[in-house]
Amino acid sequence: MMQQYNRIKADHPDTLLFYRMGDFYELFHQDAEKASRLLGITLTQRGASNGSPIKMAGVPFHSAGQYLAKLVKLGESVAICEQIGDPATSKGPVERKVMRVITPGTLTDSDLLPEKSERALLAVCITSQRRQLTVGLAWLSMAAGRLRTMEFCGDEKSAIARLRQELERIAPAEVLASESLELALPGPRITPTPDWHFDLPAGMRALHAQLGVSSLAGFGADKLTAALGAAGALLRYAESTQGRGLQHVRTLCVETENEFIGMDAATRRNLELTESLRPQDAGAPDTTLFGLLDHCRSAMGSRLLRHWLHHAPTDKSIACARHAAIDALMGSDACRGLSGLLSQVPDIERITTRIALLSARPRDLSGLRDGLAQLEPLRTLALAAASTAGDALLQQLAAAIVTPVDCLDLLMRALASEPAAMVRDGGVIAPGHDVELDELRSLSQNAGQFLLDLETRERARTGIGNLRVEYNKVHGFYIEVTHGQTDKVPDDYRRRQTLKNAERYITPELKAFEDKALSAQERALAREKMLFDELLQQLAPHIARLQQIAEGVAALDTLHALALHAMENGWCAPQLVDEPCIAIEQGRHPVVENTIERFIANDCQMNAQRRLLLITGPNMGGKSTFMRQVALITLLAYAGSFVPASSATIGPIDRIFTRIGAADDLAGGRSTFMVEMTESAAILNGATENSLVLMDEVGRGTSTFDGLALAWAIARHLVESTQSFTLFATHYFELTQLPQNWPSAANVHLSAIEHKDSIVFLHAVQPGPASQSYGLQVAQLAGVPGSVIRAARRHLAQLEAQSVGSTTQFDLFASVTDASNLDVDAADNMAPMNATDTRDAAQNDALTGALALIDPDSLTPREALDALYQLKQLVANSEPE
Repeated sequence: MMQQYNRIKADHPDTLLFYRMGDFYELFHQDAEKASRLLGITLTQRGASNGSPIKMAGVPFHSAGQYLAKLVKLGESVAICEQIGDPATSKGPVERKVMRVITPGTLTDSDLLPEKSERALLAVCITSQRRQLTVGLAWLSMAAGRLRTMEFCGDEKSAIARLRQELERIAPAEVLASESLELALPGPRITPTPDWHFDLPAGMRALHAQLGVSSLAGFGADKLTAALGAAGALLRYAESTQGRGLQHVRTLCVETENEFIGMDAATRRNLELTESLRPQDAGAPDTTLFGLLDHCRSAMGSRLLRHWLHHAPTDKSIACARHAAIDALMGSDACRGLSGLLSQVPDIERITTRIALLSARPRDLSGLRDGLAQLEPLRTLALAAASTAGDALLQQLAAAIVTPVDCLDLLMRALASEPAAMVRDGGVIAPGHDVELDELRSLSQNAGQFLLDLETRERARTGIGNLRVEYNKVHGFYIEVTHGQTDKVPDDYRRRQTLKNAERYITPELKAFEDKALSAQERALAREKMLFDELLQQLAPHIARLQQIAEGVAALDTLHALALHAMENGWCAPQLVDEPCIAIEQGRHPVVENTIERFIANDCQMNAQRRLLLITGPNMGGKSTFMRQVALITLLAYAGSFVPASSATIGPIDRIFTRIGAADDLAGGRSTFMVEMTESAAILNGATENSLVLMDEVGRGTSTFDGLALAWAIARHLVESTQSFTLFATHYFELTQLPQNWPSAANVHLSAIEHKDSIVFLHAVQPGPASQSYGLQVAQLAGVPGSVIRAARRHLAQLEAQSVGSTTQFDLFASVTDASNLDVDAADNMAPMNATDTRDAAQNDALTGALALIDPDSLTPREALDALYQLKQLVANSEPE
């Protein structure tokens, strides 16, 4: 047996091998040690191999799912080795075979997959020619059967940067990369793959075979090169893990550059689309945009909604079609009626995949059967809403969800009304579907009546009143007679067992029934397994139709969820136009407005002549919220949703950038300021005139003058060179003078009112710059001790006093602007301050500092007199000799 194990393990050296032995999956040697550590199961040892004990660990096969889920979550892959031979007829070890390999990117079991998100498998192929890289990507959602590819070119730096961006967008669970590719990729598990798997001609042949075509021109893939190599490696790997062909992968989608609004990982994180910036407790409300909008009644709808939020199309016609469908649903009575019907539809998409891979369970099929029965009323409501407004998208969806009569009829006839969870438990096939199965079930189920009848006859025949006919698992069926009645036992009774007070017998009639009854249950289970496998085969021709239905139901569910939220929260339909603009009236942050009692709505007006808004105001005043809400409204509009505003008109947008928050990257060896500058560099290098840029307090991670200079230069570049739509929040009030030199920049501020030592935030965006940042008041609200606040006030007074008579804030900028026109020699030759000026400035600083440290209200007369003498002495000491 260990020789057999070693042969199988040699084919899967880097994978945990679950080796089936009876009712357990066993692991041996290093696999056992690793599984024991990861799963917390007992590590034992038995026998020896090459003089060393054989270490073992195991899990029960009927509860293996929970252990597999934990291993997959930890990024491990597991090969499932099953017994395929019959232990009763095997002379040596039972024949075993790896039936499938479970990896993070090839999951299909509902127990292993997150319900509302995808787990994609991605392959990357990179070719090089004349210092230009061609990067080909192919990725597959195994549970949905969707295969996508894309390809892009560039020099090494730009191509690798683009690759990282695409990986952040697709977020694969597993990446296949050539063994010779020396590239550190972010995030997912990397599976090294032999170079020859990425052969381009072989990849083309693999796609032809998978899609059943002789040309890829119909998919727009005939011009691809590296992407074909990636697709070939992907299909080879996916088939090897499943142990069979991928019947459900029938189409190919080729994504093009700029098809979706671009967002890097920082932007997706800062906007909290599907992941919160703050750790959330179990059971706490989901504060992400996805959590807010997910009113979907099916898991398919939730996954599509997540996809729409991360993949807002730049083609406004797609978004406008979704807006029209939402408007039609809101104007129809059908919207409310859809909720109940959609909630009764199971995850048809993933069930169809399991049918194709022959891994569907009985309750998958019963759920599919019940869900298909809801399609006709769903279609009727969709058509009613479409006819009311004449909406084309709803009509298309209604056409997609026509009930597949043949498929539904097959499931109704073949499947029990409430089947068991597993085929091995029996009770899966409906009565009347198969004559032989019905006969076998009758034998097994009617055994009790036969035994009662036999007991009655034997009592009458023998005259033994206490004779009993019974059964146990050890001895099977038997007739039990007490010792006092054994003299009445007929000659055809054969003794089976002697007890203290009774004898047990068997008769030829009872033996014949025993052979028939005991084998009937076993044969019935085997017959049911065969019929269930046949049913899966009979459903194979319906796979494409079921996938079409799944897509239609998911889209209808997502539109319905967006319509419900728009109705309940007073959202409006945005207008997407060709002119460059972002005109939002009474805009609101979609998530924040649902978490506070009263949200202050604000306008945002940007156009070709007004491209940069400098946003000032107090901390906690709402600057970041205002910036994020503009970005979210823009994204929602292009994703096809209504938006939280009284009106919104938005022009073309190709990318959204954010530079918000402060965090370091210790693992990557980057300080907070380095992270800030890296993100700023990505914006300055990647933004275009159609991009939306959010910059929050750039330059705060370094010294005041360094930060101010960088913030000014970055703002100037955005308004002068890039000319993107930019929201630039800052506490550097010097920047508020920028609009005087660049008319396309404008000042706005978040208002607040100061009352004594406290502050009231109004959260209203108003034109013009703010007067101050109210930092001490916010610190006081945060609970900073009063002594610290008082010390800060004294030091602030000292700093402000020292600045009296110095150059104004704008003069500082003017000097920078003027100095930019000087050459280095001229700057070096500028006249320094003379000695007298320096001495006077030092004397003033010393006096000002001493005065700032005096608190007149707390001094006694004696202390006040001492302070006066100290000031007089300070002046005397500073006089020139």
